[in-house]
Amino acid sequence: MAIPSNESTSICSHCDRAIPSTNIDLHYAHCSRNLERCKHCGDMVPKRHAEEHYLNTHASVSCSLCSETMEREILAVHKCENCPQRIVTCEFCEFPLPAIDLSEHQEVCGNRTELCHLCRRYVRLRERNGHEAMCNGAPDNSVGVQDNGVGVSDHAISSSRRDARAAERERGGQRRPPLQGFSQRRLLFTIAITGIAVLLGSLFFQKKTENH
Repeated sequence: MAIPSNESTSICSHCDRAIPSTNIDLHYAHCSRNLERCKHCGDMVPKRHAEEHYLNTHASVSCSLCSETMEREILAVHKCENCPQRIVTCEFCEFPLPAIDLSEHQEVCGNRTELCHLCRRYVRLRERNGHEAMCNGAPDNSVGVQDNGVGVSDHAISSSRRDARAAERERGGQRRPPLQGFSQRRLLFTIAITGIAVLLGSLFFQKKTENH
């Protein structure tokens, strides 16, 4: 309740609030009997709820993700914004991973290249947004930026070729594991056939020896 500006007030010695002077004695009797100051945050809380206030607000709890100990009232903010083990997504590939690993992952992921469907150039993912904003859609092998009437600069051509070769190496590297797995399966199959042949030969030889 607002106190009229022309009414004198007194400070309650228990809760430090400004109370109309005419009510200070009655207020103090009620305040000191029912309220107490929290030792942790300084708020005035009902005495009958003091323990509940402590457990729900100030009691130490451990983060279930990183095991760090903190007051319960900041646990939710910690899990959403500060916990190093909270799950975030890579801005380039949207892969979910712990926040502590995000920087290292994006450093590698952002250097991957992707084909621009407008100009047919391979562009690093970290440069994709800026490239799309400036791309005029001209193919890389057409006359684009003029350099004294000569055509596309040598630097632009060599850069595009390097990007294309890097992308080709990436695609080639991704195709190798299946070939290696195929070779391993052929080797295991050959070993199995050889083992069966040796076993059958041994049985045949043993039977022939017994007949003699």
